[in-house]
Amino acid sequence: QVQLVESGGGSVQAGGSLRLSCTASGYTSSRFCMGWFRQAPGKEREGVAAVYTRGGSIYYADSVKGRFTISQDNAKKTLYLQMNSLKAEDTAMYYCAADGPYSDYISCGAGRMETKFWGQGTQVTVSS
Repeated sequence: QVQLVESGGGSVQAGGSLRLSCTASGYTSSRFCMGWFRQAPGKEREGVAAVYTRGGSIYYADSVKGRFTISQDNAKKTLYLQMNSLKAEDTAMYYCAADGPYSDYISCGAGRMETKFWGQGTQVTVSS
């Protein structure tokens, strides 16, 4: 069973930065798609970014392109989301998600990853 634990959320002023981390355990395969989702109050959950753990496939939502960067440290089984130039509309609960083993490479990079495993979420609040 894959377990995901997020950290790094908090409160920041608009224009600031935060880095989220997601530490995974319980899997050995490198063919996973790992991603970040967010949900603001009263809104639907949306995919923010995703990366194929073998590399070569990355997805960003249009709303975060150029501001957010997803990365991974496979040795530490940790996924990161560097968030720069934060805006008030980025305020949401952020969730780490994973699909695998043998996740679909193309779907991962197209923002259509399956979500078999979820973390508990970490709150990001951006004040304007």
